[in-house]
Formats: sequence, C-alpha cells, structure tokens
Amino acid sequence: MSTTASIKDVATHAQVAVGTVSNVLNYPDRVSQRTKERVLKSIAELGFVRNDAARQLRAGQSRTIGLIVLDVGNPFFSSVARAAEDAATALGSVVLVGDSGQDASREAHYMDLFQEQRVQGLLISPVGDVGQRIDTLRERGVPTVLVDELADTGRCSSVSVDDQEGGYLAAKHLLDIGRRRLAFVGTPTIRQVASRLKGAQRAVAEVSGASIEVLDSEGQTVLTGRKVGNSLVERSPEKRPEAVFCSNDLLALGVMQSLTMLRTVRIPEDIALIGYDDIDFAISAVVPLSSIRQPTEALGRTAIELLAEEHDNGGTKHRAVVFTPELVVRQSTAGAGS
Repeated sequence: MSTTASIKDVATHAQVAVGTVSNVLNYPDRVSQRTKERVLKSIAELGFVRNDAARQLRAGQSRTIGLIVLDVGNPFFSSVARAAEDAATALGSVVLVGDSGQDASREAHYMDLFQEQRVQGLLISPVGDVGQRIDTLRERGVPTVLVDELADTGRCSSVSVDDQEGGYLAAKHLLDIGRRRLAFVGTPTIRQVASRLKGAQRAVAEVSGASIEVLDSEGQTVLTGRKVGNSLVERSPEKRPEAVFCSNDLLALGVMQSLTMLRTVRIPEDIALIGYDDIDFAISAVVPLSSIRQPTEALGRTAIELLAEEHDNGGTKHRAVVFTPELVVRQSTAGAGS
C-alpha cells in the first residue's frame, strides 16, 4: 500500500475515531488492548508513516527556533545567527531567521508568524518595546530571549554586551593617543548606538579640553559611512575632527574608503579611526581597523542556552547575561600620537 496514508485513512480502515488513532500513537495506555491491536494492524497494512514534525507542531513542540535580527546583512548579526544555529543543531533544533530591517511593523509580522508556526522559542534583537508581545508569547508557551539588549528579568531572559562600556573604551583609546577633537558617527535613535555614544561622552567628560561632535549617519551601512567621510574631506583641516568613532565597523569602513580614495586625509596621522563589532573585514581593510570586539559566538550560544533554561524551568526563572566588550587596536589608531 502507499506510504502516504493519513491518520484519517487509518481511522477509517480500523473503523475507529481519528482521536483513537492519535491515542494509540501518543497515549497507548488510554486504549484497550483489542482496539490498539486493530489500529496497529491497519497502520501496518496501509503503510502509515508517523509524521513527527507535524505531531510536534500540533503539540506546540516544534523543533524550530525563531530568530529576529535588526539587519541580517550586518556581519555582526550573521555571526550571532551562525553561532545560535550551531548551538541549536547540537540540541536537535533548527533556527529560522527573520530580518526586521529595523522596522517595527516588520518585526511584529515576524513575531506573529513565528507564533503561528508554534516555534520552540523566540530569540529577538528588538526594534522597539516588545514587552507586551513577549508576555503574550509566554502565555502561549513560547519563551523569548532578548539578544543584544538587556531585559527586565521579571519578563524574560536576555544576553547582551555592555555597549556603554564599549563606547567608553573606544573614546578613551582615542583620548589616550592624544586626540582631543572627536566625532561620533552613528544613528542615535538605535538603542545600542545611543549607549555607545553615552559611554564615549563619559570618557570625553573626564578629559579637560576634549570634545565630541555627533554626526548622525542616518544609517549603519558602508554607503552611509562614505557620505560622512565625504563631508569630512570637504571641511578645512582645522575644522575636521582629529579622531572618529563609528558606532559599527561598516560605517567605519565607509568613512575609511572616502578618506583613502580621495587621498587628502591620512589615517591615522590626520584622523584616527575606530569602529565597533570587530567584524572579519576590519583586519583586512586597506588600513587595518581598530575596533571594539563583541563576543558574537558567545552571544549566539548563550541565547540558545538561556532558551533551553526557560523550557526546563517552565518560564518561571529568567537571567540577564551581560558580556564586556574588548578594545582591539590596529593600524587605524596605532601609533597615531598627538
């Protein structure tokens, strides 16, 4: 017989209800021996193959984990996703990634979609306040872990990096090499970027005569970084910053491209440059880029571990894991001097 027989076909063949067949498969102790034998005989004769994936989905036990990131094109998030996928695979699960594109409505769409798919759990780097949606997911048995953002541990677990400390480390390094006119490049409406700026401002406030100019890049890409770089080249030397701190490496690489292609500003002699994230491209840039390293592998792995903990304790206990970033000095600031 065909192996595409359904559970309904088995019920019809055995002359029992579909629920009885389901009980034989999932709760055999609830069915009499005689009925169980009849159902099992029909299963054998029809060649019925149990669909574990569908069964788990109906039971709310899908082996799928949803991951929503701000920008899948950003190497930082792709590295986190890869680490999460490796950790999930070791547990027999898979990770499906949704890219919110920093759009709250798109983020909400993915949260609804993953909920409809009854995922094991959800990992999310949120655009805005998703507290109420997390509460709804938890009520429906879908635990959530915030990634790259600190959570209220009364609501869910989270894994993040101390971005304010990272911003402080970046600015302090620029100040330590003697630079006093600093510029910060980024999109401050993004919470992580705002924290990095706050840390940089704290470092500047500690040094007499130091200042920091905020340049809103209106984006976090190489292209927007180029635009900022072009605007800096157009300034007279005395009005340019002596050092630039970009809120991610993509922006820093864009700024670097503008400065080096036009050959009017030297890195690091005229402008010292530092980024954030320490993506793979940082070390291979035309001028190897100093950066603030985030532990992407640990972020992804820990997110899966926290989700597993939420399952084990029934969502009654939550943890907030915060990693400390690391300063990585390369040629774009090394030996810059005053």
